[in-house]
Amino acid sequence: MNRVYVCSCFGITEGQVKQHAADGRCTPRQIASACKAGTDCGSCVKRIQALLGRGDGCVTRDRLEPQEAAPQVTPAPAAPAPLRRLAA
Repeated sequence: MNRVYVCSCFGITEGQVKQHAADGRCTPRQIASACKAGTDCGSCVKRIQALLGRGDGCVTRDRLEPQEAAPQVTPAPAAPAPLRRLAA
């Protein structure tokens, strides 16, 4: 079996990246969180992008589920103004 390594730092093969893409991980960041590829020296990130760009089993951006959207963050309420003493 001929293995083509994408990430030599962590021993991640092209087949593993394609499998992660088939499982729905469609960005280099999602691939990195799944198998660490691209998180050490970074030289494999362009290769990962190329594999994902060809659509090797990856879901296209317009077909992603709604939960992929960034969560909404509610800002914390402002602190009340300090009370001032009235002159006597």
